[in-house]
Amino acid sequence: MIQRFLIHFSNRFVSRYLVLASDILIVIISLVVAYIIRFNFDLTDVGLWKLPTYLPIVVGISVIAFLVTRSYVGIIRHTSTDDVIRIFKAVLITAVVLVLLNTLILLYHWPLSRVLPLSIIIIHSLITLFLMIFTRLFAKLIWVNLRKGRSKPTGVLIYGAGQAGILTKNALINDLDNDYNVVCFVDENPGKIGKSMEGIPVHGPEVLNSDYISQKKISQVIIAIQNISTSKKRQIADTCLSFNVTVKYIPPVESWINGELQARQIQNIRIEDLLQREPIVLDNSRVMSENQGRVVMVTGAAGSIGSEIVRQLLRLPVGHIILLDQAETPLHELALEFRQTFPAFDRIATVLMADVSDAHRMEWVFEKHRPNLVYHAAAYKHVPMMEENPAEAVRVNVFGTKLIADLASRHGADRFIMVSTDKAVHASSVMGATKRIAEIYTQSLNAHPENHTRFITTRFGNVLGSSGSVIPLFRKQIQEGGPVTVTHPDVVRYFMTIPEACELVLEAGTMGNGGEIYMFDMGQPVRIVDLARNMIRLAGLQPEQDIAIVFSGMRPGEKLFEELLNANENTIPTHHPRILIARVNPENYTTVTRGLEMLDDARKNGDDVEMVRRIKEMVPDFISNNSIYEALDKP
Repeated sequence: MIQRFLIHFSNRFVSRYLVLASDILIVIISLVVAYIIRFNFDLTDVGLWKLPTYLPIVVGISVIAFLVTRSYVGIIRHTSTDDVIRIFKAVLITAVVLVLLNTLILLYHWPLSRVLPLSIIIIHSLITLFLMIFTRLFAKLIWVNLRKGRSKPTGVLIYGAGQAGILTKNALINDLDNDYNVVCFVDENPGKIGKSMEGIPVHGPEVLNSDYISQKKISQVIIAIQNISTSKKRQIADTCLSFNVTVKYIPPVESWINGELQARQIQNIRIEDLLQREPIVLDNSRVMSENQGRVVMVTGAAGSIGSEIVRQLLRLPVGHIILLDQAETPLHELALEFRQTFPAFDRIATVLMADVSDAHRMEWVFEKHRPNLVYHAAAYKHVPMMEENPAEAVRVNVFGTKLIADLASRHGADRFIMVSTDKAVHASSVMGATKRIAEIYTQSLNAHPENHTRFITTRFGNVLGSSGSVIPLFRKQIQEGGPVTVTHPDVVRYFMTIPEACELVLEAGTMGNGGEIYMFDMGQPVRIVDLARNMIRLAGLQPEQDIAIVFSGMRPGEKLFEELLNANENTIPTHHPRILIARVNPENYTTVTRGLEMLDDARKNGDDVEMVRRIKEMVPDFISNNSIYEALDKP
């Protein structure tokens, strides 16, 4: 009951005037104690030094010093180094003024006849300084114990015993809303292992084992190393996740609030952090020179890839950018974002609502804006949806691309950079096959003798965080309590970040001579079931115990493995070690055009089966998977 009473009143803030009154009381007590100490507890001669006379003078000077330094305005429970410094300044000002007063008395015998002994001034200053700091810290300690005493402390291991690790420890201790018990630091520096930092032991990485974690009741590991490599962060996180602990990391220094790390800024490791690779260094000078002063059009500008391409282009010295998309709300929201983050947006950009398969509208766009570079990211990409609606995949992915490519060539655009997908390789879905036809057509057009536009294709795998990707789906399922649905225990995918994908697109736009298909070194593929398990662990839960994993079966058009190269495609290196070119001989333009005419006839007739048959004729290695169109593959 007493504790509840104290907690109730601890939620209120003490008036600053009450703090000022308590500080004045401390000044009075300190002066009396200073006199007593000065005279060795013999009070017979105290009257000779005019304590009653000096007491109001000292109090008056102290009050002025408190008002000047504002030492009484700090919230007691949040007492910090800044508050201690203000107290020190106030006490120092009081002592200096008293010394100056003594000087006046010695020189002019004014305004008093007797000086205040210097020893009393020193003793008084030390006692005042000690009591003012002590009372604040004591009050803070009581409040912290009242607040934290209600919860079980969280055992924390801090990976990194450098300056960032110390700051992390201090941030946790100063967090008044949570109770943390920093068990130890872990560091790889042999000079630190076996020692202690601010009373906390430093161990080597060997303590990251289940026995130590369990024995010390560690439930959180915080990676406190600035500029840590992606591979190292992933290695530490993978190790810790296997022990069922929460893994966090501190943000970069530039994002700290007022230059100080606070506990609430320490972030949970995201699955995106574990899938990233080391950052790619691209030739930004070439990208800048190629786009400088140019009119650039981005189709599909409101999508995940298109919006990031625009975002990166806005940082370049482009002449004008056309953002083109048919999705009204996403395009509107994107324009609002860019107007806030790029003040010159309305001056250098035009936002257009348009469908890339609308011939009249696209003709008007090219006539009016005459783009020099076209980044074509508009496409339908959801595999099962396109398997059920092949006519739309053909309309947008094939004929939308054909229309934009034809207009770019006819209006003399310098370059046309198409965003493709690894699903175009050995296509098993309508979506992948239509993207492959788009690749085939732009390559054939590039080789046409009357064409002067360079057509370039970029091909990569899944991008992290894109709309409709597996990671947002898993995150939503985990938040809802599961189950997490995985199509098959053996399905694997390549992953890359959206900025990486868009840097590749921009770089390819400067490198290509026309007709190339650029591929990105995607690293090692990831098993989707392992991805699901790690996401569950990152949420502080246990796979199968807290969140079930259910295998739902392969969806229409899906396959177990994605590929970046066809068996008939060879690669040649580029100046960048992680960008390759798939050299594919372009098909005859007339033959491709004739195939597209037959495909368009089937689309207009509304015959999905005939349409898919025509797609298979144009893409011989297109073998349907888990689809009603598998019957077309039978001899």
